[in-house]
Amino acid sequence: MKKVILAFLVLFTTFIYGQKKYVMVIHGGAGTITKENMTPEKEKAYREKLTEALKAGYAEIEKGKSSIEAVSAAIVVMEDSPLFNAGKGAVFTADGKNEMDASIMFGKDKSAGAVAGVHTIKNPIKAAIAVMQKSEHVMLAGTGAETFAKEQGLEIVDPKYFWTKDRWHGLQKAKQKELEKNKKTSQNTLPDSYSIDQKFGTVGAIALDKEGNITAGTSTGGMTNKKFGRIGDSPIIGAGTYANSQVGISGTGWGEFFIRSTAARTVAAKMEYQNKDVKTAAQETIDEIGKMGGDGGLIALDKDGNIAMPFNTAGMYRGAVTENGDIEIEIYR
Repeated sequence: MKKVILAFLVLFTTFIYGQKKYVMVIHGGAGTITKENMTPEKEKAYREKLTEALKAGYAEIEKGKSSIEAVSAAIVVMEDSPLFNAGKGAVFTADGKNEMDASIMFGKDKSAGAVAGVHTIKNPIKAAIAVMQKSEHVMLAGTGAETFAKEQGLEIVDPKYFWTKDRWHGLQKAKQKELEKNKKTSQNTLPDSYSIDQKFGTVGAIALDKEGNITAGTSTGGMTNKKFGRIGDSPIIGAGTYANSQVGISGTGWGEFFIRSTAARTVAAKMEYQNKDVKTAAQETIDEIGKMGGDGGLIALDKDGNIAMPFNTAGMYRGAVTENGDIEIEIYR
């Protein structure tokens, strides 16, 4: 009799947890993030900010707002924090500038917007949304994107707003390492300035609103010490961001590999054409990136509220909130 009761409890527990429905998932970057290298104060700061971002997005969903507004609210919280490589915490390029990218996609009609290489837009994710909703284009770059954002009434700031001590020191360290090693980067070798010991701090969010619509968004400050106007995967629809009526995806990592593997779209395609569940599709995509030599992770949320958060690095800042408002935050593997 005891065995029967135990079996029933196991089945009941599996059923209950199997029915857990998530309405938002976020990430704050993946990389060499270990408990040994994290102070209790810093870990607390990250957990609090990720929680704040989830609460901001969840509040929009609870009010009956669209998943677009939920994604925007969550990402703005992270863009306004120096903890993440996006907005206020953007890293520096080789010429000492903060250069940001962002994108968003609305799954219902596959509308999308993106900005790349911007220096003065306080919240790039808002500019990406403006491109999607108020222009006939998908991506705007550089000064053109900034002019458009200003015309749309978005907040424009002096580039000095993005300067932070930690990111500036990070640039000096990268430059020093580059000088010391004095070697060229080959196609399949990590640049000196892009050490695997540095976390990929790109942020992203995916939301499922009360109408059943999915939106995915991603925002980044790019790569420390990057040159030649390099653009990664974050503003590229199908690479760093993708959404349709079935699933939304946002990536973080070594952008060149996410572009080459069309990572975000690949997850959706595996689900659409191979009938794979979101966890399997997401994990296989990260595994394929790893085989190519790339590092990073991604988050995915399907129409039924199932999530996936695979990564092939030591850690990834990530979190999710259920339809009941229960928040889950994870950092380490």
